[in-house]
Formats: sequence, structure tokens, C-alpha cells
Amino acid sequence: MTDRVDRSGLKVDTQLAQFLESEVLAPIGHEPGPFWQGFAALLGEFAPRNRALLEKRDDLQARIDDWHKAQAGKALDQAEYQAFLHEIGYLVPEPGDFTVGTQNVDAEIATMAGPQLVVPVLNARFLLNAANARWGSLYDAYYGTDTLDAPPARPGGYDEDRGAAVIAEARRFLDRAVPLAGMSWADWAGVDQGDGDPPLADSSQLVGRKPGGLLLRHNGLHIDLVLDRSHPVGASDKAGIADIVLEAALTTIVDLEDSIAAVDAEDKQLAYRNWLGVIRGDLEDSFEKSGKMMTRQLEGDREWTALDGSALTLPGRSTLFVRNVGHLMTNPAILLEDGSEIPEGIMDAVITSAASAQDVKGLGRYRNSRTGGIYIVKPKMHGPEECAFTNDLFDAVEDLLGLPRHTVKVGVMDEERRTSANLAACIEAVKDRIVFINTGFLDRTGDEMHTSMQAGPMIRKGAMKGTDWIQSYEKRNVAIGLKHGLSGRAQIGKGMWAAPDRMGAMMAEKTGHPKAGANTAWVPSPTAATLHAMHYHDIDVFDVQKSLAGEAIPGLDVLLSVPLSDGTNWSEEEVREELDNNAQGLLGYVVRWIDQGVGCSKVPDINDIGLMEDRATLRISSQHMTNWLLHGVCTKDQVMASLHRMAAKVDAQNAGDPLYEPMAGNWDTSLAFEAACDLVFKGIEQPNGYTEPLLHAWRLRKKEVAAS
Repeated sequence: MTDRVDRSGLKVDTQLAQFLESEVLAPIGHEPGPFWQGFAALLGEFAPRNRALLEKRDDLQARIDDWHKAQAGKALDQAEYQAFLHEIGYLVPEPGDFTVGTQNVDAEIATMAGPQLVVPVLNARFLLNAANARWGSLYDAYYGTDTLDAPPARPGGYDEDRGAAVIAEARRFLDRAVPLAGMSWADWAGVDQGDGDPPLADSSQLVGRKPGGLLLRHNGLHIDLVLDRSHPVGASDKAGIADIVLEAALTTIVDLEDSIAAVDAEDKQLAYRNWLGVIRGDLEDSFEKSGKMMTRQLEGDREWTALDGSALTLPGRSTLFVRNVGHLMTNPAILLEDGSEIPEGIMDAVITSAASAQDVKGLGRYRNSRTGGIYIVKPKMHGPEECAFTNDLFDAVEDLLGLPRHTVKVGVMDEERRTSANLAACIEAVKDRIVFINTGFLDRTGDEMHTSMQAGPMIRKGAMKGTDWIQSYEKRNVAIGLKHGLSGRAQIGKGMWAAPDRMGAMMAEKTGHPKAGANTAWVPSPTAATLHAMHYHDIDVFDVQKSLAGEAIPGLDVLLSVPLSDGTNWSEEEVREELDNNAQGLLGYVVRWIDQGVGCSKVPDINDIGLMEDRATLRISSQHMTNWLLHGVCTKDQVMASLHRMAAKVDAQNAGDPLYEPMAGNWDTSLAFEAACDLVFKGIEQPNGYTEPLLHAWRLRKKEVAAS
């Protein structure tokens, strides 16, 4: 039983209350009494509105289900379909001309283009690594990945042949980004060999110096040229270049949502404590590596001398967003007077903003936002009414904390179908605080499946990326963002590269994101951020955005086409293959979520390729199986057979994990396996196909079993 204290009628977990009052509120001068009174009043207004929005989601889904059932056997007529969606309020009228008015946005978000990381807040070590990924060694990134077109490093210490290939490739990058006049970087002899400063073709690209280094700039991004002939690499290098350090992850999303498993007050307090620690600058994590204890903490700022002799200081850390949860879930950390749980998204908004207020007031070791902003990513909103709710909620949070209006900025995840179809109206609803729109292919596909669940069987999961509606979705996002003035004020972002060990493929494919006009895109690791940063040197995104401005916005006909199989008759082997692929991904993720509380990790896929998995991938796999089961593409027996086969495979893939609990053969005792079954067989009734309600319920049961 959770120990609780009464705060203005709210029943608050005792430890959470103590943490908030002593560590979050006291430093910013807020007395507990007025804060809790204000929080209770805020909940009195916004909790009922939150419930009403969720009821509207359910009502719209029921109407769409009924419409598709009535249309059974007919081809989808877009004019008729869209008229119906307008009639029920799923589609709203397009807003008139407007331009976003967001002010006081940090350059990393508004006027710079570069990679973005997403990191689970519960893992302090990962969080620190991500925050410190503002700068990354290009030599290390090339040496340790498959990006380099050269044999892998030989074991047993430094491989000089591999190192030479790294240096040659890095010089070719310099030739592209900061070319020399009349020569290649491979021919430059170095500052101390009589050549002086490198003879840049554009002398303005040299912006700073320090002992042992030069600072270069291209497309708004910095390159730290490390010159050190005493270094093992620099000693054998013609120019004495020991490393090339790139400005990489300009921004990082610290995630309280899809990548973590936080189901109770204990989990939420750890999340809030880590967010406070990284904002305050004193978060540390100690761990053992190679037999030695190490402590990780935030990097300091980096200093050079500008060419005019003045001090030049650049941030040593990524600018941090915090991703709150969406509107759906509640959490038992705080209860209302009637004993019901409060909406978790409201709790996140209040507490993460209160922690961030310490940064606004300059109380931390470093500044996260140098313009006094708090950056919150809000996921899984359905349409402009929900965006307007978030805008009003953030107004109320600012009033509660005594912050100026629009201190709290919002990033809108364009990952739900009703938001995609009404994106301009969604942006208008938050037009004076928006700093981010981002496409999320995975959740967007999951919502596509659930929204049109009754329309018929969907195409195979792997074919979704090649559909016309996906291309329309991605293009509309950029075009609508540019039309309404996001360029120079906010990020237009693209989704994650999910395979952290396949950096060569990432470099070949992810160049498409900046070419599409996105000034940021997600990457799975600091190393990936360093590599992806080169794309923003090769492509001037803001020039791309200028060239795209004014282009016609794709209409709704393609966006709202439903990816149905149109009578395809798959063979028994094809059905088994698809079920196995979905079941393996589902089980591989769920078993860690339920049994170990791991919300995001590198999960081997059916071909043993490690992929970064979170709840969005789970949503697709479970909803796809549910859809095929509903429409008779497969039977329940076939699904169960696949789940049994893949449980054995997942067990084998996790054989080296001492904490792992096998599923195969433990069908009646493995809570993780039961959770996976529920996600498929109860998939139709899950709100918008979300996995959180079942995951949270089963994880809480697992924690209860472990505690007893």
C-alpha cells in the first residue's frame, strides 16, 4: 500500500511530495501550500476536459468502425469518405493564413540544423551520454562502425591500416565541408610546419583558435580540429591532426514516454529526479568498466579565442527537450479526492516544468536554454482540439509557477492520423509556443491500422513504408510547416533510424531527411549523431527549405487512402512468415518491459539484427496481427502457434541475460507472455490501438509479484 499525504485534497505519494517540496519547489521560492492549492485547482479544470477528449476519441472511432462495416465489399470513395469524416468532426476546416509567432527560441532549435537524440530518462548513464553528445569524435565514429568502406579493425589493439583508412575518409569530409584553396586536406602539413593557418577557400570558415586546436564552421555547425603531435594518432599524421570533433547532437529529447516503463510513483519519481539532475547540471552516474569504477557527469562548455581576440564559448551539451506522456494514461502517484488517478500528462506538465524553472532562473551549473525557454514534446495528440487543450494547460502551468506566458514551448508529434489530416489547424492551436513538428512513421502506422481496423485486412507490415500515403504524410508535414513559418523558428523533424549497428546503411539512406527539408532527424546513439551530422554539412537544409517554400501541399485523397490488401491471397507460408515476424518483435520487446521494466533497448529481430524498439513498434506488430485475425487472414490457432515458436526464439536470443525469465513452456506463469497475448487478442478494444493500458497493468502485476 502506497504511503500518502494529503495536499489540498490530493492524495500524494509521500516520497514524491517530499521530493517536490524540498528539491523542486524550494529552490525556485515556491511555498508548498499555494503550489498544491493551485495544482488541485488546475486538476479540477483540466482533468474533466482530459476525460472528455478521450471520450471523443472513442466516439469517433466507434462511428468510423460502423461506417466501414456498412461499406463492406465496396471500394473506398474518397469524396464520400471525407464528407463523412467532416460530418462527424474528424476533419475540421482548414484555418486561414497565419504564421507562427513563437519567440525566444534557442538557436539549436530555430536556426541550426543537425541530429537529434531520444533517450530514456530512467537510465542516468544513457541520459548523460546523450546530453554530452553535442560533440563527437569523427575518427572514433568511423573506426568503430561499418560506415567505412574498409576491412573491420583487427583485434588486439589499434589497427594502423584501419586507422589510415579512417584518416583518409575524414580528410575527404573536410575537403567537402571546409575545402582548402588549391589543395586537399591530405596535403596540408599543419600549423607548426610553416604552413600557418590552413589555406581555406573561404577564410571566414575559421572562427577560433586554442592551443592544440582550430575551430571551423560550415552550415552553422562547428568542427573542432584537434592538433596534437604528442598524441599517438597526431604523432604519425602529416598535419599533426589527432582527431576531428564534430558538433553533432544539437538537441536531445529526454523521454518520459515511449522509451521507458514508468507505471507508479516509484518510477515517476526516478524520472523526475533524473530530469531535475540533468537540468540542474549535477546528475552523475558511477559504473564499472574494464575493472575500473568510472563516474559520468555533464560536460562543461568549450572555449576558444575568436579571431578578434575575444573569448569564444560554445555549449558542451545538447539542448534538451523533455517528452511528457500523452493524454491517455493516468498514474497512481497522485490521486484525486475521490480516489481516482490523475491524468499522467497533466502531472508531467506541472512537475517537469517546475524542475525546468530552475534553469529558467539560472540556478543550475549550466544553462539548458539560454533564452529562458522550457521545451516540452507532447506526443500522441489527436487533432487541433487536443492541441488547444495542451496550449491551455501550459498557460495554466505557467500561471501556477509564476512564469511569463509562452515560457513553456511545445513540440507536436505528428504521429496520429487525425493530427496529420488537420496539421495546419493543430499548429494554429499552439502557434505562439510551437518549436517542433516531427513525423513518427511507427505510431502513425499503428494509428492507421487501428482507425481503419474494420475496413479490411491490411497489407504486410514491411510494405507499409512504400505506400503512397506514407509519402504524402512526410511531404505534407514539411510543406505545412514551411507554409506557416516554422523555418527559422522551429524544428521540422523526421523519425528514427532504428538499427544502431548498421551505420553504413544509415549514411546511405538518412541523407533523405535533410534533402526533404527536415532540419533535424532522430538517431539511435551519440556515434550515429556524429555520423549523421555530416549530412547537414553536405546539405544546407535552410536552402532546401527556401526552395520548397510555396510548393503545393499534397491533398487528403492520398493521405487518407487506406493500405488494404485489396483481395490479396497470401500463401500459408507467407502468413506464417508475417505472423512470426510480428510475434518475434512483440515478444522480444514485451518480455523486457514486463519482467525487467526496460522500455527501450536494442532488441534482436527475427534475423538477429539489433533494432531499437519502443512502444511504437509494439503498436504496429500487435495491431497488424489483430487486423489479420479479425478479417480471417489467419486463425487464433495460427497466431498462438507463432507466439509459441517465437517465444522459444526470443528465449534463445536472451540466453546470456542472467535476469531473463524464459517464456517457452511457462505459458501459464509468464506474465510477459500473457501480456503479449492480450495485446493481440484484445487489440480491437485497446483505445486507438495503444499498448500502454495493458503494459501498465501487467507490469504492475509483475512488480506486485516481485514484491511479495
